[in-house]
Amino acid sequence: MRYYIADLHFCHSNLNQHMDRRGFESGEAMNEYMIKQWNSRVRHGDEVVILGDFCLSRDISEVNGILGRLKGKKYLIIGNHDSYLANKDFDRSQFQWIEHYKELNDNKRKIILSHYPIMCYNGQYRRNDEGEPKVYMLYGHVHNTFDEYIVNEHQKRIGQYKRQVRGSDEMVGIPCQMINCFCMFSDYVPLTLDEWIELDKKRRLKISISDYEATEEMDIELESR
Repeated sequence: MRYYIADLHFCHSNLNQHMDRRGFESGEAMNEYMIKQWNSRVRHGDEVVILGDFCLSRDISEVNGILGRLKGKKYLIIGNHDSYLANKDFDRSQFQWIEHYKELNDNKRKIILSHYPIMCYNGQYRRNDEGEPKVYMLYGHVHNTFDEYIVNEHQKRIGQYKRQVRGSDEMVGIPCQMINCFCMFSDYVPLTLDEWIELDKKRRLKISISDYEATEEMDIELESR
């Protein structure tokens, strides 16, 4: 089984009070909960693709230790906070591969993987014989901030347009399947592609501007990204 998750930010205790407001009493408590949630789903033979920003600890033994406690085969799409990768003592063998960008197949669908949302992604127009999208763009980075509201508005706007299908006079809507795999959306549990698709559909129906009105505090946090 293959799972996906983004922006775990292990050891980033400030996220309990700022930006995400995760609400744990400490960074250690947050780490332990995320490890428990991960291992409640993932088995040793499973695969988990982490879409960037795995851990912010400067203690490389702590980073190695957390990775060692997480079940499954792990793969990393590099995020802007994965600075531990440059440390010579980091155990890179704990990841099966480490990439900035990757395209994979998942149950007859193509997956575009990037830490950063890509508005116009490779294969976006492709559909199967039933007219369903064949390509999905999985991303992280924006957490649940105003930037995620902007991505959502982009998808809604794209859905208002129709284009002619090659070799046919039929006009069809433009697929735009961008899914934010932010860990808090799944209560820190890695999910399959199908699970993310279902969760994303339900979540986007509820998004409103009032949920994303930027505060001064949020703006300060965003500048650091």
